[in-house]
Amino acid sequence: MARTIKKYANRRLYDTHASKHVTLEGIRQLVVDGEDIVVIDDTNGEDITRSILLQVIAEQEQGGRPILSAGMLRHIIRFYGNPMQEFMAQYLESSVENFLNQQKTMQDQFRDLLAHTPMATMQTMAAKNLGAWADMQKAFLDAMSAGQQKKP
Repeated sequence: MARTIKKYANRRLYDTHASKHVTLEGIRQLVVDGEDIVVIDDTNGEDITRSILLQVIAEQEQGGRPILSAGMLRHIIRFYGNPMQEFMAQYLESSVENFLNQQKTMQDQFRDLLAHTPMATMQTMAAKNLGAWADMQKAFLDAMSAGQQKKP
C-alpha cells in the first residue's frame, strides 16, 4: 500500500505514516528507499503525485550531474501533442524498467561470477543484454514505421 503524503494550502507536505512534515528531499529519500508514495492535495483531494515527483526531479537536475540533458528534454517536449506521445511514454517507461532489470541481472551474475567461470558468465550476460536491446529496438522501429504509414 502506498504511503500517503498530504500537501496543505501552505505548501507544506505531511507524511501521514510518520506523522510529521516532510520536504521534497524527504520525498526523494522515501522513493530512493523503495517506498511507494501518493501525494494528495488536502484542499480538494486531488492526486498530485506526478507534480510533486516532477518537482523532486527538477531539484535533482539543478545540482550535481543531471540525468536529462537539454537535448533529451527538447526531444521529450516535442513528443507532447504528437500522435506518438503515448508510444513514447510507454517506450521510455519500458526502457527504464529494462535498464533496471539488466542492472539487477548484472549484480546477480557478478555475485555468481565468484563461483563460476568468469568468461562464460560474461558471455552469457552479454548475449542476453544484446538480445533484449535488439528486441526493444525492433519493436520501436516497427511502431515508428507503422506510425509513419498512418500519416495521410
